[in-house]
Amino acid sequence: MKNLMHAILGTTALLLILSFFTTSILVELSGRTDWILGAKRYIAYALIFAIPCMISTAGMGRSLAANRQSPLIQKKQARMRFIAANGMLVLTPLAIILYQLALRGSFGPLFTVLQLVEILAGATNIYLLTLMMRDGFNLSGRFARRQVPKTE
Repeated sequence: MKNLMHAILGTTALLLILSFFTTSILVELSGRTDWILGAKRYIAYALIFAIPCMISTAGMGRSLAANRQSPLIQKKQARMRFIAANGMLVLTPLAIILYQLALRGSFGPLFTVLQLVEILAGATNIYLLTLMMRDGFNLSGRFARRQVPKTE
C-alpha cells in the first residue's frame, strides 16, 4: 500500500510541476498580462497542495528505502535533496515574488529575468523527477525489461 501511495503522490507532484511549467510558458508566449496574472495566481495557490504532496512523497520514499542499500537508492536520495532545495529555496520564493509582481502589473525586465530563472529551475526539477520515477519503476520491477529469446 505504501508503494502505491508513494507512486500516486509522486505522479501527482510531477503533474502539478508540469502544469506550472506549461502554464507559465504558454501565458508568457501569449503576452497577455491578464493571463500571466492568472497563471501566477494559480501557481501560488496550488503550492498549498504541491508542497505537502512533495514532502509526503519524499517521506514515503525514505520509509520505503529505510533498510535497503543500493547505488540506485543512493542516487535517488541525492537527487531528492537537490530537488527539495531547488523547490524550497528557488522555485517557491520565485512563484510568490512573480505573483506579487504580476499583481502590481510589474512585467518589466526584473519579471522577465525571474521568469526565466523559474523556467530553468522548473525544467531541472521536471527532468530530475522524471529520472526519480524511472528509477522507482526499476526498483519496484514494475517495467522490467523482458528477455527476448535469442534465435539462431
